[in-house]
Amino acid sequence: MGSCFSVQLSFDNFIDRGWDSIVRHANYVCKLKQTLPTLSAALEELRVQKNDVQREVDLAEQRRLTRLERVQLWLSKAETMITEAENLVADGPREINNLCLGGCASKTCIPSYKFGKKVAKMVQDIKDHMSKGAFEKVAESQPAAPVVVRPEEQPIALESMIDKVWSCIMDEDVAIIGIYGLGGVGKTTLLTQINNKFSTGPHGYIVIWALVSKDYNVRKIQDEIGGIIGFSNQSWKKKRIDQKAADIRSVLYRTRFVLLLDDLWKRVDLIEVGFRNNTRGMEICNREVEAIRLTQNGR
Repeated sequence: MGSCFSVQLSFDNFIDRGWDSIVRHANYVCKLKQTLPTLSAALEELRVQKNDVQREVDLAEQRRLTRLERVQLWLSKAETMITEAENLVADGPREINNLCLGGCASKTCIPSYKFGKKVAKMVQDIKDHMSKGAFEKVAESQPAAPVVVRPEEQPIALESMIDKVWSCIMDEDVAIIGIYGLGGVGKTTLLTQINNKFSTGPHGYIVIWALVSKDYNVRKIQDEIGGIIGFSNQSWKKKRIDQKAADIRSVLYRTRFVLLLDDLWKRVDLIEVGFRNNTRGMEICNREVEAIRLTQNGR
């Protein structure tokens, strides 16, 4: 005997589902005049929230705190969403002009449907993203090593000079020490050994090394110093020189630090870089500045 299969189709359900899909798709076009203002409002709220979070991050970084990775990810996504939403809002008037039949249809049906769907999705994405932007904290302390040990390339015996320089460093009446001499006598080597000496015992100083070089550049020096004291993000590097100087000054104001400047060819304006004027006037400069001459034999 043969087998008989019976298949029953529910045309009512099929029609209902198809109709629901048509209505839902049509709504993306019909409601465009309402969803575009909603998107503009959501965009503005996201801008405000992003600026608030960024402001908190900037203040935290001025206190030498490090921004949390999840906060940076949120800010990056917010920036991307703001750009995309701005493009949709900018294209809005053109899409509105394509509407016809009282706004229930469009002269360009498929493009208008896709645009309306993007607008509705962007509104929801912004709301979802804003709900994730309430951070209990945006940064945390991540103290840098007091000193970064540097490789000593030239095995030059400079014990007596190291002792002399170290004695000046420990002298509270000496604020600035200048080491000078002909090229190749070992100034950088001596400075490197002084730098590394800070790593051998407790001293309470943060040691900051910056290469000045012949093409003296304030921003370059500030970026080197900023990387050591916690200012290493791109937004900080884009700040003006005076803004960077204020940030550096605010961090080092109550910090014991030693600044080692290598390869100096001309005067460095420490106040412009971000350091306070420690000399307190030229009349006492001789007592606060120590000049040490290094010769070929290391004396």
